[in-house]
Amino acid sequence: MIYLDNSATTFPKPDIVYDFMSNFYRKHGVNPGRSGFDAAIETEEIVFNTRKLLTDLFNAGGDPNRLTFSYNATDSLNIILQGLAEKGDHVLATMLEHNSVLRPLYCMQQQGIIDVTYLPFDHAGYVNPDDVKKAIRPNTKFLICTHSSNVIGTIQPLAEIGKICRDAGVIFVVDGSQSAGAVKVDMLASNIDVYIFTGHKSLMGPTGIGGSYVREGVHIRQTRYGGTGVRSAYPAHLEEYPYRLEAGTLNLLGIAGLNAGIKWITEKGIDNLHHQEMLLWNKLRLALQEMDKIILYCVTDTENQNPVLSFNIQGFEAADVGTILDVDYNIACRTGLQCAPKLHQHLNTFDIHGTVRLSLGAFNTENDIDTTIDAIKDIASIAKK
Repeated sequence: MIYLDNSATTFPKPDIVYDFMSNFYRKHGVNPGRSGFDAAIETEEIVFNTRKLLTDLFNAGGDPNRLTFSYNATDSLNIILQGLAEKGDHVLATMLEHNSVLRPLYCMQQQGIIDVTYLPFDHAGYVNPDDVKKAIRPNTKFLICTHSSNVIGTIQPLAEIGKICRDAGVIFVVDGSQSAGAVKVDMLASNIDVYIFTGHKSLMGPTGIGGSYVREGVHIRQTRYGGTGVRSAYPAHLEEYPYRLEAGTLNLLGIAGLNAGIKWITEKGIDNLHHQEMLLWNKLRLALQEMDKIILYCVTDTENQNPVLSFNIQGFEAADVGTILDVDYNIACRTGLQCAPKLHQHLNTFDIHGTVRLSLGAFNTENDIDTTIDAIKDIASIAKK
């Protein structure tokens, strides 16, 4: 199989991830922070080490205990967005957002808690920071912005947007689902107040693990309560981090895999991996641009871009192209709206049922791209006029 669905989840994972998860769980599959025996202490060391690795990776510049774990980015987005929003707040978001952002905001808007303004993106796929500045109101509480689109791959100008938010006293929340591990993240330089990540994409971890880093001074209201393993006589859920946003036993196997994945991408070099992927992406982009009947979306150049490409073939439904690629060529991709309906409305692809998305990863080869180019050329050659 030629796997070009890395925006959904990276596959395969590095061998070190599989091996470390297996060895860790066989030797340290016990509950951390609940007991004083050696295995529990060693498990807690892995958990804290992973918090520190991520804090450093994102250049958060603060206490690693403010890095908290959850099931995935969607889980953390719910914790953060619902923990920030209060009745009467105005919220800014972009039309690039995934349903993991859109649906919590929609729910809170329907409940009469918040009012939401969605910012557009330009022909190339970028949000204009001036639009952010113009949309801020006196009661704007926070801006939630995807770092990199899961449909068109554009990387947003976080430093410019973050400065506008900081100057206006607006909390800046970034959905890093598509960027964590794929490109360098600098929370301090970009004035990011909350950064949310998932482990199973470019961080090379397994599914079922994600989290967030919350800058000191940002107040997230608690929405979950339960066991923490410490101060058990206290009747209320603990307010300090990491316990504030964590309840119950953590996904230790997921954290172990994430730990190994971070070390792998750090050793390889995020910039090196990104450069390798973008070389292949650019070869694919240039080839598809030359083909008749191919429509590319928001593809300009390799700057501020992740290796994600969306296209359609005139005369074909996106879903049919995906089926042909799978059945006839053994190429795995994603078709449809990719959980980003407002983006497709903005691209005028909503009513035609979305696009075909190809997303490259660290283990794709030039031969993969050559085969994919030939396959798309074959399909386009039989498309109806």
